[in-house]
Amino acid sequence: MTSAGRPQRDRLSIGAVLAQLRSEFPDVTISKIRFLESEGLVCPARTPSGYRQFTASDVARLRFVLAAQRDRYLPLKVIKAQLDAVDGGSAPMMPGSRSSRPLVAVDGLPATEDFSGDHDVRITREELLAETGVGAPMLAELETCGVVRPGAAGFYDRDAVRVTRVVMAMAEFGIEPRHLRAFRVAADRELGLLGQIVAPMALRHDPDSRRRAEEVAGELASLSVALHTLLVRAGLRGVLGR
Repeated sequence: MTSAGRPQRDRLSIGAVLAQLRSEFPDVTISKIRFLESEGLVCPARTPSGYRQFTASDVARLRFVLAAQRDRYLPLKVIKAQLDAVDGGSAPMMPGSRSSRPLVAVDGLPATEDFSGDHDVRITREELLAETGVGAPMLAELETCGVVRPGAAGFYDRDAVRVTRVVMAMAEFGIEPRHLRAFRVAADRELGLLGQIVAPMALRHDPDSRRRAEEVAGELASLSVALHTLLVRAGLRGVLGR
């Protein structure tokens, strides 16, 4: 602050911070920034009249938090622990990275590559536990509910890691593995429908048909995810009375 009590020129208002973050995180809102502050993930200074004043370091922390939630599905308590390690000098704050998504055909849809490419990775149970931080009892519950499934040889793939991280983030809101059976059932029903379209192409032995089957599978999966997201979003707006 200056001696006259005015904000320093290198400080940003919450609106200015929002403008900086919006290009990378279109869904971020002022309420979201305030919530992250209330959780202790960022601590902006205040003017004598109570207005928030953010530094470049505060903006970097917000960008780190938002990227960790979006790209790695980490719960806030894990992100906060990482930031505490940064503050304590025991770890650097690495900028969040996001894979390029060049084949997004419709705005907001996941790219078709997201449904192929790394499913041949063999991850042991111990590696899954270590990488996600999930406890063995919770993983056992997820397997019982069919939410996480090892392959025939007992190994997991990268999607199992992603699913486990999403489930852990949902657990922050009190959602338990037993509540996720409905998601498994819904996914299996969608799979039954989409499989009727893809299976005939996949059964053909020529390489072109196989390649086309994979392309169609990716496109249908992307559209399915988008439709599910939009339907849930519309339903939640009704819950909120909006």
